Amino acid sequence: MSKKNLPDPPQFEPAMEELEKIVRRLEQGGNSLDDDLTDYTRAMSLVKVCHDRLAKAERSIELLSGVKADGTPVTQSLEDAVQSLEEKQGDRSRRRSARQDDSLF
Repeated sequence: MSKKNLPDPPQFEPAMEELEKIVRRLEQGGNSLDDDLTDYTRAMSLVKVCHDRLAKAERSIELLSGVKADGTPVTQSLEDAVQSLEEKQGDRSRRRSARQDDSLF
């Protein structure tokens, strides 16, 4: 079967709903091992779908970082914003460490 003939993976919300139902069934127990293994396999595929959809959404999010003089929004990708926040935190940590080291003398 070619990729063109494969059905689209479910949308995020329906995939999460199905995953929750499977988890409830597995938690309740009382099913055969074969049924549990089938549910587990389906659950793992749904987890992958949900993870992939979230990752795709995160990549597409842009943060408003300012506005130009002409009113045009200035954006940066979420990934860039996270990196710059991590860099800022590292800079703050280094400054704090330097102040604490200075106060020791």
